[in-house]
Amino acid sequence: MKKYLTIFLFLSFLTAQGQEQKPAFKGGEWLRYKMSYSGFLRAGTAVLEVEEKEYQGKKVFHTKGTGWTSGMIKWFFEVDDYYESYFDKENIKPYVFKRKIYEGGYKKHTITTFNHDVRKAYVQDFTLQRDTLVAFNKVQDMLSSFYYLRSLDVSKIKVGDEIKLDMFFDEETFPFRLKFLGKQSLRTHLGKIETLVFRPYVLSGRVFKEQESVTIWISNDANKIPLKLKADLRVGSLTAELEEYRGLANPFLK
Repeated sequence: MKKYLTIFLFLSFLTAQGQEQKPAFKGGEWLRYKMSYSGFLRAGTAVLEVEEKEYQGKKVFHTKGTGWTSGMIKWFFEVDDYYESYFDKENIKPYVFKRKIYEGGYKKHTITTFNHDVRKAYVQDFTLQRDTLVAFNKVQDMLSSFYYLRSLDVSKIKVGDEIKLDMFFDEETFPFRLKFLGKQSLRTHLGKIETLVFRPYVLSGRVFKEQESVTIWISNDANKIPLKLKADLRVGSLTAELEEYRGLANPFLK
């Protein structure tokens, strides 16, 4: 299970494109996902939540992402991940990103502060006990990416279109590509839901079976909620499914 909850939080943030439209989320939104290994064994839980706050005199969204293993999986590989982001309420530029994770003995604790005036990110690594200043151009952190992309219009996207995004992660900027596969009616425990299907390009080898090993289903409504993710791994597969939600900005269309 090494890093699988992190992979879900990371990949599910990369799911839309276009021009801004009505808000897809608001303060008070809360999403919980069930993680399953190889289709039947419950592996853990992931939760995403957002609040409206003020940060250094600016109106911001304060978001949190948590993930943890449970049941039998926890006996073999314990995961306890925590992510936190403060980003501008209007343009969704990230100001602060916090990451504190424990994954099978691997620990990481960092706080990244973004200065958009000078385009520099100040990274405090409490695990390695070092501070780093890194230049960037136009980036999002792991959590702000999720909310930034959900707020964009995908009404004109066509099958085969690719989406590009730069994400700042662990002192580096990473370029990512995703391909739109089309629309699909997805059966869930919440009912039958119309979805947009995306396939992110991932690095094959140590974790993923192939470069196109991951598929994400997004609700085709104003909320743009990730409903399901399936990843083919080197050993087995990982599935994440929306289990419960509340505080949506728009009606949930089924």
